[in-house]
Order: sequence, then structure tokens, then C-alpha cells
Amino acid sequence: MDPKLQRLLDEAEIRDVHLRYCRGIDRMDFDLVRSCYHPDGIDRHGAFEGNVEEFIKWAADLLPMFESTMHFTGNQYVQVHGDVASAEHYARAFHRTRPDGDKPATDYVVSIRYIDKLERRNGEWRILDRTLAFETERTDPAEWTTEPPKFGYRSYRNKEDLSYKYGLV
Repeated sequence: MDPKLQRLLDEAEIRDVHLRYCRGIDRMDFDLVRSCYHPDGIDRHGAFEGNVEEFIKWAADLLPMFESTMHFTGNQYVQVHGDVASAEHYARAFHRTRPDGDKPATDYVVSIRYIDKLERRNGEWRILDRTLAFETERTDPAEWTTEPPKFGYRSYRNKEDLSYKYGLV
């Protein structure tokens, strides 16, 4: 295969790993998150540092405290060197908290970069080492409602979400 075409295919696969990770976190689909890492992969995620299974346990304990999360990915810079790659993914992550007594719901918003080392093993790119770099953070008041949305479809953080029913896995 033409080396330029192979590089483009590798870069696309690596970007897909990151997008699947974001989707897995937002839908709390930890099998999908796991599929983004090699079994010996590690994650340095601010308050957490450890292997992929420890990270998934940490995330599974932490994420239910939020009503929702949404990762929006921007710039993605990927460099491939054979079966090893480095990537930097810019993202903004939104975390909707639940109201707690007199304390109203808020949107905790962080601007972050995921800095990755990846390897291709058995023809598949996965994360070997991920570090989360924080750029900015803020907390905004949020209007809280338990009513159904006035338009669109309510999002779910599990496999009841419409995206799974439409065949995204």
C-alpha cells in the first residue's frame, strides 16, 4: 500500500479510538472504553492514575454522580511511526451535576487535552499510555428540570440511548 494512504488510514483509526472513548464515557459503556486501551494500558486522569481496569472502576464509581456528561472533541494531532503513534486530542468536557438540597445543579466545564501513546497490535490501534492535561475549568449555574424535553429525544447514559437502537456500538 502507498505509505501516504497507510498513514491516513492509521490516523483515522487513531482518531476513531479517541471518539469511541468519549462515547464510551458519556454513555457509561465501559466495555467500549475498555476496547480503546491495550490490556496493559495506563491512564493518568487528574485525580486518578493507574491501569485500564482500575481506571474503568474509578470512572464507573465517579460518573453516576453526574446527570450527564458530554465530550466535544476539536483538534486532533496524530503522528504515526510504524506501529507506534503519539496523539493529542483537544476536548471540552461538560459535566451536569444534580441539585443537592439547596445547592442547584451546575455545569462543570473543562477544557482538556488527551495526550496519548498508542500501539498497533494484531492490526488494531489502542491506547497504551494516556495523560489528561487540564487547560481551563469553570462552573456555571444550570437550569434544572425533570420534565421531558420540549423538543428532540432524551439522552440516556446507557444502552437505552437511541444511538444504540440506531446501530452504533
